[in-house]
Amino acid sequence: MTGPSVHGVDVDSETRCSHYHTDRDVVAFRFDCCEEYYPCYRCHEETADHEAVPWPRERFDERSVLCGVCETELTVPEYLGADHHCPSCDAPFNPGCRAHADRYFETDGSVA
Repeated sequence: MTGPSVHGVDVDSETRCSHYHTDRDVVAFRFDCCEEYYPCYRCHEETADHEAVPWPRERFDERSVLCGVCETELTVPEYLGADHHCPSCDAPFNPGCRAHADRYFETDGSVA
């Protein structure tokens, strides 16, 4: 990857990690606590030296989701509205990530 750095455990060139590594696990999330991208909350837990703080609602207009295939950075609304595909390159995203949405960004309970 030549775009933003993605931190985690055994992260490959498309942001898959040791925890999530299917063909659709190509998204990384930026955390508010450190402004760093991680492929998953488990990578943050294992490699960061601080507690994770999800991306706050008041920053949803800032790019905080990374497509690991084309390196396009998305805002949370762009990511959530993309129907599990990158709006730039059409790479499929894992719909299962929504089950953990509250670990990546503030939700009102309707996302997961």
